[in-house]
Amino acid sequence: MRVIAGQWRGRALQAPKGHTTRPTADRVRESVFSMLISRIGSFEGLRVADLFAGSGALGFEALSRGAAQCSFVDHDRTAIDTIRANAATLDALTRCDILSQSAARVRIATAPGDVLFLDPPYGHADLDATIAHLLASGWIGPASWISLETARSQAPVFPGLTEWASRDIGKARVTLLRMDA
Repeated sequence: MRVIAGQWRGRALQAPKGHTTRPTADRVRESVFSMLISRIGSFEGLRVADLFAGSGALGFEALSRGAAQCSFVDHDRTAIDTIRANAATLDALTRCDILSQSAARVRIATAPGDVLFLDPPYGHADLDATIAHLLASGWIGPASWISLETARSQAPVFPGLTEWASRDIGKARVTLLRMDA
């Protein structure tokens, strides 16, 4: 797995060992960033969050493209260790907030993120509760973009959020969401 674009283009990222995480495929990451850049223009200076982070590939991709800071959230100890190792390898520790917590119970945000990446396990039972918690705890604000990856068969609908775009890529569906106006 490699960073696709930006200052770390081509740099390798470690993936957590075992079967507890499903790293986001390069093709899906390319689509996610294409969809977002066509709407926001650039990641320069943005605050992003990579929830259900796994290897942190989505967050590191955003940092490579100019994001100022990324909060990485995962409850799996192996994933957290992998994110720390990837951040150290990329010399990015000062731009990373690495939280060993569940996305469904993550602490209150200091400010809403500009872009939030949610790539939970397919069929994640608590996705509604997770989104509700992120809204209630200030992670999602009126200007936030949410990139949600689910199984292609899922059609997520969340109270308070509007779907702006979706794209099916192989077995995955990427949906861009924003708070209702």
